[in-house]
Amino acid sequence: MEIQYLGTAAAEGLPALFCDCETCRKARNIGGKEVRTRTQSVVDGKILIDFPPDTYTHAISYSLMFGQIQHLLITHSHMDHFFPVELIHRHEHFGHNSKGLLHVYGNAAVEKAFYDAVLIDRFKVHPLDDAVKFIRLEPFADFMADGYHIIPVPADHDKRETCLIYIIKKDGKCLLYGHDTGMNLSDEAWECIFSHKYDLISLDATMGRMKTEGYHMGLADDIAFAKMLEEKGCIHPDTVRVISHFSHNGGMTHKKLEEFAGEHGLVAAYDGMKVKF
Repeated sequence: MEIQYLGTAAAEGLPALFCDCETCRKARNIGGKEVRTRTQSVVDGKILIDFPPDTYTHAISYSLMFGQIQHLLITHSHMDHFFPVELIHRHEHFGHNSKGLLHVYGNAAVEKAFYDAVLIDRFKVHPLDDAVKFIRLEPFADFMADGYHIIPVPADHDKRETCLIYIIKKDGKCLLYGHDTGMNLSDEAWECIFSHKYDLISLDATMGRMKTEGYHMGLADDIAFAKMLEEKGCIHPDTVRVISHFSHNGGMTHKKLEEFAGEHGLVAAYDGMKVKF
């Protein structure tokens, strides 16, 4: 299995659009891995995770043909993870020779955002029935998509909706994709997470060295999360432990994140990074 991190920033991007803090100034001046677009990943070029406003940029930057992808997992309805108006361009009128239906999976809030976007008057002449299909997910209700066994797990994030993180399995490999979430998960969520053994875990590191009480995680939480998995026998010595979804509010450059990660057996993601596991 392979995961590519197309974007690795929190909602405001890095450097943030309207920000002149020290971290954002460094990102603008240094460039390269210090610059981060909004979070999005793709597994084996087949399972796309989240659909931020930067999706078009990701397609161009990494020579990806999103018209060939048929499965899109959405974690929650926040705009940095779901920018649904762009999906109208999956219609044949805008994009030709796409492969079958794009199946979009998400919670009830994501479903509402999807239909609010694609049913506006401007697009009624281009219905998406033959291009995009929405499938509402419920926590723990596992399903199959193109040979992948996918388990949606309720996250610790926005309480106004059932935000989801995902367990993805195929051919004996298992991935835990944990963005966005804090550590205040339900007992049922922990039980589900602890019932699998992972070859790669991808953890929310939004807050950097800052302390947080749920909603997101920081570096101390990432270490604690990985330790819990290790104690439960859910990860092995070769399990890749990635941190991603970084905010400028965490106050750390990529260089500093790499140094910290290396000291704790973690890998700090950057835009475009690929990991085979």
